[in-house]
Amino acid sequence: MSRKTFSISAIAAVAMATVTIPGVDGAAVLAQAASDQLTPTEAADPAPAAELVPETPLYVSEPVVQPLPAAPEPPVVAPILTEAGSLTELVGMVDSDAPMSDELRCLAGAVYFEARGEPLAGQLAVAQVIVNRTEDGRFPRSYCGVVRQKGQFSFMRGLEMPQIRDRSAAWERAVAIAQIAHHGLWESEAGEAVFFHARYVRPGWSRTKTRLAQIDTHIFYR
Repeated sequence: MSRKTFSISAIAAVAMATVTIPGVDGAAVLAQAASDQLTPTEAADPAPAAELVPETPLYVSEPVVQPLPAAPEPPVVAPILTEAGSLTELVGMVDSDAPMSDELRCLAGAVYFEARGEPLAGQLAVAQVIVNRTEDGRFPRSYCGVVRQKGQFSFMRGLEMPQIRDRSAAWERAVAIAQIAHHGLWESEAGEAVFFHARYVRPGWSRTKTRLAQIDTHIFYR
């Protein structure tokens, strides 16, 4: 029997002794059996304890991609249009006291000076012309640029507007109309018009334009 086989048999015998021999210290039996079975060389030079080597960590080369948060939905202004039964009702629903940009103030100012005495449809048509001009390459790209363009609006004093009575009901309506036109909340009878004039004058350019509508004291052209 080889040394390896004998050693295994000895260990098995010791294990059996620790179970079957009552009152005997199992550790003592194990020590005695091991001493009997080892050669002098083995007793002098015990085998080194087994070393536990941790497994090499497994790295994943694929990138970990986290989903981006969903983009917030833009504010919706269209429901105001569906809730209003008329332009008058819609004007009453707009908060005219809300802070305004300089651009909206230019648009509201043009409505105030050019059409504040007209029905709301006429005021909206004037605002719509200014909005349309900013989208037409023949005119400036901003409301203030359109209003300040030389020779276009007779109420202008160079590049400045006259003083506005901003506590008046007329100004509040003009502000509401400007916001409605800017956000496209109500369809104007002026449609795609980019020109208009008072009906009591007849400028030469009107003969070369397409007439779209007449609303109170203004005639609108494309």
